[in-house]
Amino acid sequence: MTDTAVGLIPAPRRVEKLRPDDAGVPIDAQHTALAAGPGTEGVARLLRATLGQGLGLPLPDGEVGDRDTITLRIDGALEPEGYRLTVADHRVEIVGGTAAGVLWGAQTLRQLLGPDAFRRAPVRGADTSRSLPALAVEDGPRFAWRGLMLDVARHFMPKDGVFAYLDLLAAHKLNVLHLHLTDDQGWRIEIRRYPRLTETGGWRERTKLGHRASPLWDERPHGGYYTQDDIREIVAYAAERHITVVPEIDIPGHAQAAIAAYPELGNTDVIDTASLGVWTTWGINPNVLSPTDTTLRFFENVLEEVLELFPGTFVHIGGDECPKEQWKASPAAQERIRALGLADEDELQSWFIRHFGRWLGDRGRRLIGWDEILEGGSSRPAGGLAPGSAVASWRGYAGGTAAARAGHDVVMCPEQQVYFDHRQDPGADEPVPIGYVRTLEDVYRFEPVPPEFTDAEAERVLGAQANVWTEVMEDRRRVDYQTFPRLAAFAEAVWSPLPPPSTRDFAEFNGRMEAHYARLDALGVSYRPPAGPRPWQRRPGILGRPIEGPPPIV
Repeated sequence: MTDTAVGLIPAPRRVEKLRPDDAGVPIDAQHTALAAGPGTEGVARLLRATLGQGLGLPLPDGEVGDRDTITLRIDGALEPEGYRLTVADHRVEIVGGTAAGVLWGAQTLRQLLGPDAFRRAPVRGADTSRSLPALAVEDGPRFAWRGLMLDVARHFMPKDGVFAYLDLLAAHKLNVLHLHLTDDQGWRIEIRRYPRLTETGGWRERTKLGHRASPLWDERPHGGYYTQDDIREIVAYAAERHITVVPEIDIPGHAQAAIAAYPELGNTDVIDTASLGVWTTWGINPNVLSPTDTTLRFFENVLEEVLELFPGTFVHIGGDECPKEQWKASPAAQERIRALGLADEDELQSWFIRHFGRWLGDRGRRLIGWDEILEGGSSRPAGGLAPGSAVASWRGYAGGTAAARAGHDVVMCPEQQVYFDHRQDPGADEPVPIGYVRTLEDVYRFEPVPPEFTDAEAERVLGAQANVWTEVMEDRRRVDYQTFPRLAAFAEAVWSPLPPPSTRDFAEFNGRMEAHYARLDALGVSYRPPAGPRPWQRRPGILGRPIEGPPPIV
């Protein structure tokens, strides 16, 4: 049986139709039960919730192996996130290497049951019967890190939107949500020791509409933040779906919201930091953190609370786009450079990053940062990073290549390939066009491992993530438009094996997308249609920043 016939996304490793003459396995409210083996109880709860909502299937408790029963079980002989789904003999069995593998198998089952399985209430009245073809699916992911970075700092997304995105990640077998929680334009996480971070830093007076060169403003105040209980709820909701939430606390640049709340964090010997407010426009901000012990202790205290909320291994500390002009002009910063025996301001930033890399390592966590964290450390072993630090390579592949060759793990997220704020089409009606044209096909052809990598270097690639920066995305509908359907293509690039001769068949994928658009419709996703934006998706008159020509691959 072909993947096109099944319409599964991401494409599984192998799909086999077992008996061409078999009419399939009936699934209905009257007869179909659910048997959850040890360790799969959470997946069973999710199946009952999703299929119960969409198809009106109560799925009462059944016995493993019984007729008309969906059986969930774990087999440690399978790879951790791998699964085997078998539909035959009036039974459905999903076996995973772990509960995560069982969940991914359950998502495949959900796709096989049709788009109504993604709705929140039955739409077929009393007719809840379905029939599954007799088949076997064997599957597992190519990469361990399959993520989406969601920028909630530039435009705040209330937590119901975050829950929706966690559901969408799970439906696409993605397992990392990287939350960009702080930036110049807003601080989005409650820190109890420092309440002004959200009281002051969580709100800006107005917002630039479109690119920073635009003359237009939205004069409404904008803001919001997640309480610590909100974060606990988000993390727990994600964990039920076997998704890890990676928090980002941006330092030492992209920090004006923090400085507006606590002016002593800035370079007070250079500028009047008390006059700064939360930034209202976009771009690279010159106001960066001061490299003082006061700043270090402040962010250690912030991170202490962050570690209590996020149990995952990695904490993202940003480390990107940190202008050095204030440090060059600051007597305090220059004295720090001399006292530490550093060569220049680049090495001062490297020292800043190393400090928090060691601090996190001492607490059993790992630092990850944008590829600028490699700068200023070329004279030191392993690029100057603390042991265990990882690099998110956004300025092309070069940073990831340097990190892998220095012995660091890498998450590939090159701007030229998987930045979803970039426009999807060169058409004049594309809303607020930013950056390069990155079509659905372009994203589908994204390859996280550079062809020149050795096997050892390729092992350093944990995986990849797509990044959604929200400067020109003021609400969830705009985020949906920029993210979908491209996230479906990205999901296949990081889940499905790369077929020989290292090329993917976009026409075949596009055929499967015909079925997937119906699932996105059922989920209420405001995706970009293949024919172009709907009238209400256009944003005439709002200036973007389109870049002409093909993006450079660096």
